[in-house]
Amino acid sequence: MPNRSTDELFQLVKSLDKGEKRLFKLYMKRGSGNDDLKVIRLFDALDKMSEYNEEALLKKNKSISKQQLSNIKASLYKQVLAALRHSGDDDNIDMQLNEQMGYARILYNKGLYLQALKVLDKIKQTAKANYQLTFQMQVLFFEKKIEALHITRSMENRAERLSHEVEEVNTHLSLLSKLSNLSLQLYSWYIKMGHARDEKDVLAVKMFFEVNLPAYNIHEMQFYEKMYLYQSYCWYGFILQDLLMYYRYTQKWVDLFEQEPFMKKVEAGQYIKAMHNVLSAHFDLNNYEKFEEALQQFERFACSHSANMNPNARIQTFVYLHIAKINKHFLEGTFTKGLELVPVIEAKLQEYHLQLDRHRVLVFYYKIACLYFGSGDNEKAIDYLNKIINWKVDLRTDLQCYARLLHLIAHYELGNYQLLEYLIKSVYRFMAKMKNLSVVEEEIFKFLRKSFSLSRSKMIPAFNTLKEKLQRYEGSALESRSFMYLDVIAWLECKIKHVPVQDVRRSRFLAGRKTKMHTEN
Repeated sequence: MPNRSTDELFQLVKSLDKGEKRLFKLYMKRGSGNDDLKVIRLFDALDKMSEYNEEALLKKNKSISKQQLSNIKASLYKQVLAALRHSGDDDNIDMQLNEQMGYARILYNKGLYLQALKVLDKIKQTAKANYQLTFQMQVLFFEKKIEALHITRSMENRAERLSHEVEEVNTHLSLLSKLSNLSLQLYSWYIKMGHARDEKDVLAVKMFFEVNLPAYNIHEMQFYEKMYLYQSYCWYGFILQDLLMYYRYTQKWVDLFEQEPFMKKVEAGQYIKAMHNVLSAHFDLNNYEKFEEALQQFERFACSHSANMNPNARIQTFVYLHIAKINKHFLEGTFTKGLELVPVIEAKLQEYHLQLDRHRVLVFYYKIACLYFGSGDNEKAIDYLNKIINWKVDLRTDLQCYARLLHLIAHYELGNYQLLEYLIKSVYRFMAKMKNLSVVEEEIFKFLRKSFSLSRSKMIPAFNTLKEKLQRYEGSALESRSFMYLDVIAWLECKIKHVPVQDVRRSRFLAGRKTKMHTEN
């Protein structure tokens, strides 16, 4: 995957689709001065580049001097945004309200106070209907300003009404601010650290949550307050690996949108994230039927206008839908079939490489590596794991640790014994440094160290012994992350039975389905 360019103008130009590029050219034709021609030339040059290279850019465009480049780039950046702004976006409630606020200010500056108040009232009603509290507050402050400076007599007892409205909105804003802060801080903790690794982590997260969770009355809360409340509990349960809590609140998050479906358009990104988390909850709980239902619901949404109204929504839908599709193959034990998704994912990672954050790319690399490992192609698994190991990013230390552990096991499978002694020490040191060594990992390392000296006849009993030891920890909350990232039990069974990991997972899946059908009958 190419390194993303740090040049902001280049990123903006490369993010434009064909229609937006055509719109920009039409927008620029209105002036067509000498400076505008240089701006257009720079736009065309950047559009043709696959990676930003300033030296090559100046070499191919002699009419633009190095001294001019900074100013022309600044002008182009401004002109592209202006062209996009003039295109209008009927789906974006923020842009609609901002436009109306602009009209209200123009009318006020003209001295047409009653007309300005009329527009402000419309904005306030639209903002209220869509739970846009910050716009409600902007309108209220503007209305107060007009009433304080001019005698409009637009409404009896207007001062009292405005004061009451401000207090009401401010109460909601205060709670919303506290809950959104809590949600963001918990999510940030997870992105950096992953799941709670020990009792110290558990205590720290619990204390942080309890101290920062504000008092609330669910019956008095509006959409966004509920959403951030559910998100907070969702991240809290996930960090603590309380999967039932995680599931309950992700479902509440999804249900909130189902109760007010118009908000899927207003907050498409939040709905997409909600669907991702409810799918992840069903996956972690091995709830295949509910996972299938949620996946079908998400696939229907992926075809809707809301999921395709802008590049951001399309990219997020792609990311979370394909993570879910890979997880479906994990549940079904169809790893080889799941590999059919890899070319599609690789193509999209390339297409969206300027917009995608590194965290999502790391997750894809790990899941693709697991598909190859499960299907028995250890060399390809190692290729993808190396992408994670060699990418120096301070994200998801848990993912970094398990990528190294799976990398070690893949080399073990390939019989690369000369490399294994070094890898065992290296991976062990890394996981210890990151405080990511649980009892399960300690047992795996002990086994791998001893396995070199075991005769072939003693290997199967040794695998059985390790499997029995690890199965004791499957119900432990602090050990469950080891089984979530790496199905080591399935790997041990595949060694005992001399079959690929996917055969073990497939047999387990079919047996579970058969048992369920028998129970239902």
